[in-house]
Amino acid sequence: MAEFTLHSFWQSGNSFKAAIMLQLNGADWQAQRVAFFAGETRTQPFRDTNVMGEAPVLVHHRPGSDFTLSQSGAILHYLAKRFGTYGAVNEQEEYEILRWILFDNHKLTSYSATARFLRTFQKKPDDDPVVAFFLARAKGALKVLDAHMTGRDWVAADRVTIADLSLCAYQFWPGQIGYDPDEYPAVKAWLARLSALPGWKPAEELMPDGM
Repeated sequence: MAEFTLHSFWQSGNSFKAAIMLQLNGADWQAQRVAFFAGETRTQPFRDTNVMGEAPVLVHHRPGSDFTLSQSGAILHYLAKRFGTYGAVNEQEEYEILRWILFDNHKLTSYSATARFLRTFQKKPDDDPVVAFFLARAKGALKVLDAHMTGRDWVAADRVTIADLSLCAYQFWPGQIGYDPDEYPAVKAWLARLSALPGWKPAEELMPDGM
C-alpha cells in the first residue's frame, strides 16, 4: 500500500492541487477514483469519509492509524508541513500564503470552477445569466491575480509555494472556463513557469477519470 491515497478525479482542479503537491514532492501515493459524475460524492459511504461530500480526500496511512483530511487548502498545508516544502520560512510568508489561498478559495477557484462546470459539463450557453455572472466574477479575480503577478515570478514568495499550487489549478482550462488567456499575460507566463517545473504533470496524467 502506498503511504498516501488521494480520493480524486482529474476533472477536479481541487483534486489537482493535492495531486501536484504529492507529485512534486516525489511522494509514495496512489489516486483512488471518485466517480463524481455518477454521483459517488452524494452516497453515504463517501459522506462517511467526508461529510462535506467533496473531493479531494487525502488518507495518510500512518503507523497505528490512518489520518484523513479533506479540503484542498488544508491538504496543501498538511503536506507542506509533512514534507517541509512549498511552505513558509517566516511569519510574513505564512500569512501571505494564507492570504492568497483564501483569495483563491473564495474568489478565483469558486467562480472559475463553477463557470467551467456549467459551461463544460452541464452545457449551459454563455448567455445564460448564471454562467455570465460566475464568469464575470472569475475574470474579476483573474484581473487581480494578473496585476499581482506583473513583474514577479511567484505568488507569495521568491519561490513556488502552496499558494501557487492552489491558485493555478483551474487556470489550465481557460477555454472550458470561458476566457482568453492572452487577456491575462502575467498569469499566462506564471502558468508556463509552473508547467516547466521538474516533475510537473497535468491533472489528466495524475488522476483517473471521474466520468
